[in-house]
Parts: sequence; C-alpha cells; structure tokens
Amino acid sequence: MIFVTVGTNEASFDRLLHAVDALPRREALVVQYGYSSVRPRGATLHEFLTFDEIVEHAAAARVVVTHAGVGSVTVALTVGKRPIVVPRLHRYGEAVDDHQVPFARRLAASGLVTLVEDPAELGPALTLDSSLAPSEAAPFPALAADLRSYIAAAVEARDAALSA
Repeated sequence: MIFVTVGTNEASFDRLLHAVDALPRREALVVQYGYSSVRPRGATLHEFLTFDEIVEHAAAARVVVTHAGVGSVTVALTVGKRPIVVPRLHRYGEAVDDHQVPFARRLAASGLVTLVEDPAELGPALTLDSSLAPSEAAPFPALAADLRSYIAAAVEARDAALSA
C-alpha cells in the first residue's frame, strides 16, 4: 500500500495529488488530502486523520509519500520508512515560503528520505526500497543535533541579513 499525506497546512497541495492521480495503479492507495481539491481516483480518501491513524497507515504502507513537514517525515522515520518527500513551494501557493526545500535536501543528503522536487518524477521513486536499515531507524539524537545546528545557522544568517 502507498500512503500519501499532505499534512494539515491550510494551503492545498494539488500539485502532488495530480502526480499521485497520474500514477499507474498496482497497489492500494490511501490519501490524506487536507485542503487540496484533487482526489486521486481509486484511492481511499481522508480529508484529515488523527495522529494515531497517520502512524497506523504509515506503519502499514510499503511506502510513505509526504510533503516535507517535520511531523510527517518524523512519523515515517519512526515506523522505519524512508519517506518520499515532495517539498511544498511558495510559488505555487503551497506554503508561505520555501522552508521545506532546504529541510528536505538536508534529510536527503543524510540518506533519511528520498527527495522528489518535481512531482512528475514520483513514479521512479516509488520503485525504490523504502525501508530503513536498523541503524537508520533510530536517527533522532544525531538528527536532532544536526537540525539544531542547521536551524541556528539559518537564524543567525537571517538576523545578519536583517541587521545589514
């Protein structure tokens, strides 16, 4: 089963769901679509799910496809999945800025996610093994320290730009 979640952002993520809808169907598809207007054909559809339901679907899925939201990515990693991550982009009205892009790229560089920046290229990513090796399934202490450093550097750079 493929589990797709767009999170709870109040902006739609139709761009991702159009790509999901265009995929050939070889297995069950469960989609949490949030505020998006696209409803992929043949999918089991949920506007929103509880946290426990998201964890349950992610754990049962062969692969998790998600926006690059910290919560959604963390759930997938927690249940031992390497999620396919498609960042929301400001230019499409999907987010207030492009903050998901550097986050997703950083996680991809660490090998924790499969990054798909263009949803049209989602198909090939679905053929990859999405399970994490046991040593990768508990990345959180190192990941937390790495993200803390990354965020501190980003805030410092922003503050320097604002004071210039």
